[in-house]
Amino acid sequence: MPSAQPSESTRVWVKSSYSGGNATECIECAYAATVTFVRDSKRPDGPMLALKAKAWQRFVASVSID
Repeated sequence: MPSAQPSESTRVWVKSSYSGGNATECIECAYAATVTFVRDSKRPDGPMLALKAKAWQRFVASVSID
């Protein structure tokens, strides 16, 4: 069965709007139907996490400042 996830070459990575530029610490995310990929923006060829979309949503909700 083919994977519904985007291939590595077609993932669209998004950096936080709170990022201060290229020299600051930040993460990037790429979203798919059931998975959120997370990586260090300074190491795009380095390791990444693949989290279930619901787990990522819960994490973001738990650390968000209202």
